[in-house]
Amino acid sequence: MKVEDLYQEIILDHYRAKHHSGLRDPYEAEVHHVNPSCGDEVTLRVHLTGDTVTDVSYEGVGCSISQASTSVMSDLVIGRTFSDGLARHEEFLALMQSRGTIEPDEDRLEDGVAFAGVAKVPARVQCALLGGTEFKDAVIQAQGAQQDPSSATVRNADD
Repeated sequence: MKVEDLYQEIILDHYRAKHHSGLRDPYEAEVHHVNPSCGDEVTLRVHLTGDTVTDVSYEGVGCSISQASTSVMSDLVIGRTFSDGLARHEEFLALMQSRGTIEPDEDRLEDGVAFAGVAKVPARVQCALLGGTEFKDAVIQAQGAQQDPSSATVRNADD
């Protein structure tokens, strides 16, 4: 089996069995983005305990790339500090913007390395970045809510 075939299988596995799919409570921030180039949509929630990402949940519709990358991103950040999660998002962003010239660090990006081939197809890069962009926006909002609870709405199961 070629590496490209293995990577394609990882993406399809995450698309078929989306990790952390389904919106859950409680959460500190929720964001919704639409990819203007293709119409893919993701609504993502993040829950922090202190500086640790304790949950990411999402619902989305779209291509296998956008949905699988959101699944992979969720795996990468849950259980880590938000700063480490943001650093991993930045590493994934650099990979996607490299047009295939960067060798991804499998220890850091785990299944995210499967998207190295996607980076060579500029039209699909936005699809791969949708979930990560939402995570970044949501964790920044959640962090702001923790620092100044009066400036942001914190959502809980009771809301």
